[in-house]
Amino acid sequence: MTSVEDTKAGAAVAQTYRRLSEALRRGVYAAGSRLPGERDLAADLGVSRSTLRLALGRLAEENKLERSSQRGWFVRRNVVGEPPSTLQSFSEMARARGLRPESEVLRRRARPATFEEAEQLSVAPASRVLELRRLRRMDGVPVCVDSSVVVLGLAPQLAEIDLTDRSLYETLEQDCGLRIARSSYTVHAAAADQTTAELLELEPGDPVLIGEELTYTDDGSLVLTGRMVYRSDAYRFQADLFRPVRP
Repeated sequence: MTSVEDTKAGAAVAQTYRRLSEALRRGVYAAGSRLPGERDLAADLGVSRSTLRLALGRLAEENKLERSSQRGWFVRRNVVGEPPSTLQSFSEMARARGLRPESEVLRRRARPATFEEAEQLSVAPASRVLELRRLRRMDGVPVCVDSSVVVLGLAPQLAEIDLTDRSLYETLEQDCGLRIARSSYTVHAAAADQTTAELLELEPGDPVLIGEELTYTDDGSLVLTGRMVYRSDAYRFQADLFRPVRP
């Protein structure tokens, strides 16, 4: 009798798993969204909460769902990141994964560089720069708050270009005649402040990853400094590391 009951329970879990998998595949629950509460979801599917939890656990093992002890079950977001040792723009990363990159301009103004920015960019104090702050999305999902300061002496055309839904790297190359060659890049973890949390649809204090870059053209000129704040569940940084040859 027990084996019959176990078989029925296993079949119920498998059927619940298949129904949830199909719902995820069809986009019934969007990437990054929270599923209905377990009680409501179990009722909708006509199964017990224990059956539902087993099916949810299986989807979590496949990295399709993730669970927050306080907030419930969430659909995993698409995770983005540069291939090892390859410098890509946000737009290039998105398109490489079959996703639609979007860019909403939050702030855009030409102004004199601060002393700190002038030192970072190796330009004279008060040199003209373009301050640019954008919210970056993939398939409509907010992923990153991107702040850049660009040397206008190297890219004067940029002052007149609308960068809504455009790649900054590609614009510098195609419209300003510069070739982006390399970036000095660091990543560290932090907690989201109130403003960033609202933009990225997080709770204040949720973890974020902050990337800071100094970007160079092919002739070695520093063209921009940038700060990207990513949702920690939507970004992965990769790098090739080599041990030095010892005599």
